[in-house]
Amino acid sequence: MEKLLENISEYMDDPLKNGAIANSLRELSPAELEELWDSLTSEQTLQLFLIIDQETRSALMAELNHSDQEFLLEGLSEQLTKDLLLYMEPDDLADLIQSVSSDVRENLWSNLTEDSRREIEFLLRYDEDDAAGIMTPRYGALRAEITVEQAISFVRRDMADKLETIYYLYVVDGFKRLIGVISLRQLLSAENNETVGDLMERNVIYVKDETDQEDAARVLEDNDFLAIPVVDDQLRLLGIVTFDDVIDVIREEQTEDIYKMGAMGGNTDSYLETSVFGLVLKRLPWLIILLLAGTITTNVLDGYSELTVTALFLTLFVPVITQTGGNTGTQSSTLMIRGLATGELKFRDLGKVLFKELFVAFIIGLATGGVIFLRSLYLPPGLELLEALTIASALSCVVLFATLLGCLVPMVIHRLGFDPTVAAGPLMSTVIDVCGLTIYYEIARLVLKL
Repeated sequence: MEKLLENISEYMDDPLKNGAIANSLRELSPAELEELWDSLTSEQTLQLFLIIDQETRSALMAELNHSDQEFLLEGLSEQLTKDLLLYMEPDDLADLIQSVSSDVRENLWSNLTEDSRREIEFLLRYDEDDAAGIMTPRYGALRAEITVEQAISFVRRDMADKLETIYYLYVVDGFKRLIGVISLRQLLSAENNETVGDLMERNVIYVKDETDQEDAARVLEDNDFLAIPVVDDQLRLLGIVTFDDVIDVIREEQTEDIYKMGAMGGNTDSYLETSVFGLVLKRLPWLIILLLAGTITTNVLDGYSELTVTALFLTLFVPVITQTGGNTGTQSSTLMIRGLATGELKFRDLGKVLFKELFVAFIIGLATGGVIFLRSLYLPPGLELLEALTIASALSCVVLFATLLGCLVPMVIHRLGFDPTVAAGPLMSTVIDVCGLTIYYEIARLVLKL
């Protein structure tokens, strides 16, 4: 890749050598071209884009970030723009039109064919977070009564060069209702006089148009499909969601989850594409919420001020209690959120989960309590036996509480229909800080009899 980059930089200004560069680039995938893209100047990227073949251009355009897409579109002639749009898949085109500025969008729309406009208008009717929002309307459909010979001829003549994926062909009735599915392999291995209806699989796995895109991705992933059909309430076939679209969905959903676990909101645009003001809006609201929630800790400390005056050593171990409790709760909630996201855990498993986490918390509580007991007894500030026992007992109880809360809250939030990722990270730590300090001081009051 480094050698290729040197050659491109060296030969880019020599039109006579563009053919040699094009031959070198032909072996690279769109993902590899995208990686190479970041190492070039803006002028070089435009030249590179014009050198590669038309099909690769369209695939690369769908992979680039919004700012690079807009830069290229502004630099292309009208004919090159038409050629580019002609090769792009409808779902990629819909995403492109939604992401660019209004001026560029207007230019794109005027360069679309009538068929492409109808496809884009059809896709834009659906919410981008639904299965229908990420589907492509280009799928292979057959009637059940035709023979295998007729089906193969139809696929070869009318479908082969128009479909995003041709591995599955869907069987519909006269009202476009989905009644079966057949693979291209089945067609090719069947006798010519057999009918599609005799060969098709009737128990078709599908998703509804309003199914959340993350759920659609999970169905496709769980069944190891390359594509899954999308239907409306009358089971009419609308389009298909392909595996490459699912990968994008999974990446986007994971980014959203990471943001929420880090107490951030907003869109999932890349860091470099987001403005300073956008980054502030993404982070500041949650920071203010956590700041205000964290001030409750101040009230807890104030409420036990007389106790800390009598037993000053308790103040020294407040950071240990809050940090260990927060870390324990975050570990537990992260495990639950992951289990819920993969479908491994359901709300009906709550009893088993709590029972299991109870034993886990008990063992971890004993271990961490033992460590802090020995540390506070033999290392500075060198507490008395009863004082060290107070710290150890309190820490064990906080660990037990934080573990159980960390597994309970995400499952309850998920059961209520909300995103459980908000129950991880800073938010969970803040709640545990408040509750943990209360437990800490109450146990100290009980053990020390103050």
